[in-house]
Amino acid sequence: MNSTSLAADKRKLGAIGEGTAEGKRLHDRCPVKSLLAGADLHTDFPIFEQKIRGRRLVYLDSAATSQKPSSVLNAMDQYYKTANANVHRGLHALSARATEIYECARSRVALFINAARPEEIVWTRGATEALNLVAHGYGRAFLGAGDEIVISRMEHHSNIVPWQLLAEEKDCVIRAVELNSDGTLKREDLDRFLSSGKVKLVALTHVSNVLGTINPIAEIGRKVHAAGAVFVVDGCQSVPHLPVDVRALDVDFLAFSAHKMLGPTGLGVLYGKYDLLDRMLPFNGGGEMIEEVSLEGTTFKEPPLRFEAGTPPIAETAGMIAAMDYLTRLGMDHIRAHEQELTSYALERLKEVPNLKVFGPPDAERRTGAIAFEMTDIHAHDVAQILDMDGIAVLAGHHCAQPLHDWLGSPSTSRASFYVYNTKADVDALVKGLLKVRKCFGCDDRPEDGSPCCDSCGGASVCPDC
Repeated sequence: MNSTSLAADKRKLGAIGEGTAEGKRLHDRCPVKSLLAGADLHTDFPIFEQKIRGRRLVYLDSAATSQKPSSVLNAMDQYYKTANANVHRGLHALSARATEIYECARSRVALFINAARPEEIVWTRGATEALNLVAHGYGRAFLGAGDEIVISRMEHHSNIVPWQLLAEEKDCVIRAVELNSDGTLKREDLDRFLSSGKVKLVALTHVSNVLGTINPIAEIGRKVHAAGAVFVVDGCQSVPHLPVDVRALDVDFLAFSAHKMLGPTGLGVLYGKYDLLDRMLPFNGGGEMIEEVSLEGTTFKEPPLRFEAGTPPIAETAGMIAAMDYLTRLGMDHIRAHEQELTSYALERLKEVPNLKVFGPPDAERRTGAIAFEMTDIHAHDVAQILDMDGIAVLAGHHCAQPLHDWLGSPSTSRASFYVYNTKADVDALVKGLLKVRKCFGCDDRPEDGSPCCDSCGGASVCPDC
């Protein structure tokens, strides 16, 4: 792919992004001040038109996946109606149109995270594949026996398992940064590991998907680079919620997914500094990623196409453009302020629920709107099921973070997570629902150790009214 300026590609986006009638409609309906002014964005999201068991949908599971505005759904529908073709391989008009959308989306992502050039953006099938791409393409080429890889206890499994597989294959050593009691990283652990001179790669999450903890990535990155290591960051829970500037953070790789930022499923992004991408091995082999194939061997294209074998998720990139348009119109600073206000409100209101423990930093300034909690006397799965009866969607389980839950001392927690479409009314519904959960289990002031406090609640089953 020929290098093009981001400014030129931004001008092209007028044909498919902000400059469309749909883009103007979105701008008119969602001005930048809308979140701070308390506007209800639900009308932009068709899924909120439905009722769950006769109740309005209170969706508090955006850390797992976000809902999609009409503009995203329409963009994908329009692609299939007007531009459906394969990219980079056809000379006809539809192929040219599809390729323009595909490559303009790449440039738009580069602008969104302030990458130096579009070629630093690699499309993947998800953030999990993006992290595996780094482990395979970089790790297998440049790490060897005795080299150390640093992760942390708060990581999602997607930022643990690829490094374990790499370490097993290359005879590397995994080191894990432990946590303070408030759910923040023990930075002294990282300093100690880096001082050994053996660390070649550090892989950390920007924001914990369980604790909501925001890690100081820029500061950590300076230490990692001073030690001569490469810094890989899981941005799945940060890019949708915070302003992220990869050059200011100076990360080497950043992985995130479209579906957590109002975009479609099946599309992920790997940002990588171009000089590192250019040294990496291909991840998948097949069509589109080759320069020339013979029976004797193959030569590969330059990044990013080297890593995009086969037919890519083209329609999804059209949806990604619309998702970034929506977020840009709202303003990432305003999204952060909105979620911080909601999180602060939720942390206070959750104190009203007896025997409920919230995990992670106690103040909204150091965390995002992913709030994991447990009722000390009621299982997380029961909590989620009863809340669902009132149309309240939360997640229950280990949230793909079993090492973290081992540290928490609980195999399963409930998690409520907020996004642009949530309001204080959703928090109020959650608290009301949690109080109902306690009532359904027979007593609303059961002692913390789970023992019965009266004759009726000792063996009480779920309230029949639930």
